[in-house]
Amino acid sequence: MENLIQVKHLFVDVAPKKLNLIAMKINKISLLICSFLLIFTAHSRTITPAPQAKEKTTQTPILKLPKAESFSFYGYQGYTFTYNHIACKIVQPNVTAKGIPWLIRARFWGHEPQLDCALLAHGFHIAYCDVADLYGSHEAVARWNALYQLLTKQGLNTKVALEGMSRGGLIIYNWAAQNLDKVACIYADAPVMDITTWPLGTKGGKRSDRDAALLTKAYGYTTEAPLYQWKHNPIDHAREIAKANLPLLHVVGDADKTVPVASNTAVFAKRLATYGYTLQIIHKPGIGHHPHSLKDPQPILDFILKATKQPSTF
Repeated sequence: MENLIQVKHLFVDVAPKKLNLIAMKINKISLLICSFLLIFTAHSRTITPAPQAKEKTTQTPILKLPKAESFSFYGYQGYTFTYNHIACKIVQPNVTAKGIPWLIRARFWGHEPQLDCALLAHGFHIAYCDVADLYGSHEAVARWNALYQLLTKQGLNTKVALEGMSRGGLIIYNWAAQNLDKVACIYADAPVMDITTWPLGTKGGKRSDRDAALLTKAYGYTTEAPLYQWKHNPIDHAREIAKANLPLLHVVGDADKTVPVASNTAVFAKRLATYGYTLQIIHKPGIGHHPHSLKDPQPILDFILKATKQPSTF
């Protein structure tokens, strides 16, 4: 400011023509300075970007899968592969959420896919390992152990969400009971929680002779008799599940005559309550064993996003 003031005072004793020339020169200098500042500012913006919002995505891992073949799952890239002689699948999101969250689906791949598609749209991977006709047996648990090790070693989150419909309830809870520290949450839909209700057909459940025979074999018995005293059903895991405080959601049809709520989910909820845990249940009045899921899966999606600490918007 002092320099500007001094210049101004000099103008008083200068002839008008000279004054005009000096003013023109000052204007030119001012224009040059402004131009320089504009160029410098623009350059600064290029090399120093404005702070960005917290990232919600991460790089999708390049998975090394044995004997992989690609397929399309509702527009998402999927791969079938064989691991330890077992058929497996995985579908990758178009954009992967931060932390690389994922879900293992039990049985009935592609049935009522609305939740799986919603999770893919939120950056989740969806995985599947064939445990058909194993009914949550030790062999089924071992297969899931192998799949979990394969995928987590390649970058997927060490906490996985579990989804099981009907008999899928057996594997999700039996695996969870042995892997409490690896489970992010459990979504069970009309789940079998006690093999004596289905397929053995007691306590109001519907008997399936075929499935009863396959289950007997899968559990290592030659007759059904020991199965009626079986103490490793999902309902028998209530204590350890409650103590682990795992987020749990059951979706059930109140008119289910195949896997009755009263002898499956309701029994499990009562046992959990004795350990201070309240099971979250979505009831579908007047609905039987089918259809599974919800037409609008948003409540289930919200539950999984909250349990896995993922944002509701993506």
